[in-house]
Order: sequence, then structure tokens, then C-alpha cells
Amino acid sequence: MGRELFASRGYEATSIEEVAAKAGVSKPIVYEHFGAKEGLYAAIVEREMDGLVQGMSDAIAQGSARERFEAAVLVFLTYAKEEPAGFAVLTRDSPTSSARRGLTRVIDDLAQRVGDIFQAEFSRAGFNPKVAPVYANALVGMVTQVGVWWAAEGRPIPLEHVVRHVSALGWMGLRHLPRDPSASGLRTKGKAKG
Repeated sequence: MGRELFASRGYEATSIEEVAAKAGVSKPIVYEHFGAKEGLYAAIVEREMDGLVQGMSDAIAQGSARERFEAAVLVFLTYAKEEPAGFAVLTRDSPTSSARRGLTRVIDDLAQRVGDIFQAEFSRAGFNPKVAPVYANALVGMVTQVGVWWAAEGRPIPLEHVVRHVSALGWMGLRHLPRDPSASGLRTKGKAKG
């Protein structure tokens, strides 16, 4: 019950009294289990992250590189569609400045896992494996931003179309990746290494 309240009203506007009433329990029961509102919120974010990260990890565990990428895009955008309350909780700011946003932690976890796969694939293909995290973070960030936009716009384009377009953009970029990208008109004060 707390997930839906936090999703629709945000952390600050949601009270423990409302959560307890919606769950059909007393306020002390909520405090006994979670300590405070922040504890309840953290438990909800953790549960949502665990499910999403597990689904994404399963999606990238096997298949060709293209199949894994497409499966990961599908899992993420399906989650945004089928779990709008969970997605809303993950995309809202956390209640304290010391806590990191839920979605940021998901992105970090996924980028790390995707980066590990990319390093192995880059080595196998003759690319510099040290730059794999650059591409992993770029692709995970791209998919995440599309999911946030798509949810905020009320999903104006069908899921299957969004997945195909995002997958095509990501895959074509990876497929035609030069071994040593040049700066192509980019003006920098110093030479970038990598």
C-alpha cells in the first residue's frame, strides 16, 4: 500500500497514518516493522530495485550480444509499463540528501553488470576493454531516459515500437563502433586517452 501512496503523492506528502490506514494496520505496527517513514520508503525502493535488477540481469545472461541488449531494453520498458507505481517510486527523489535516488542505484548496478559483459566482448572483438564502462553507462542511461520520458508522456507509442527503436539505435551504434574513434571536429584543449 505504501508503494502506491509514495508513487502518487511523493515522499513528503505521504504520511505514516495514511499508509497504516490503507494497509488496515495501526500506525505503531508500521513503526515497529520499518522504524520510520524513511525506513518504509527505503524498503519499498529496495524491493523494486531488486526485482528490476534481477530481471535485467537475467535478460543479459545469455544469447547473442544483440539478443541480450534487446532483452534488457524490453525488460526495463516492460517494468515501466507494468509497474507504474514502482517505476514512479524509483524515479522520484529520495527523502534525504544522503540517500541516493532509487533509479540511480539501479542504473549503477546495471551499468556495472553490462560493463562486465562488454569488457569480455570488447576483448574478444579486439577492442580496448578499458573503455567498456563508457559504452555500458551510455546505453543504460539511454534506455533509462527513454523509459522516464515514455512514462511521463503517458506511453504515447506502443511498447513494442519503443523497444525496437531504442534497440536499433543502441545496436547499430555498437555494431559500427570503430576500434579507435576519432574526435571528428571535436575541439578539446587536451587529447583524450582511451
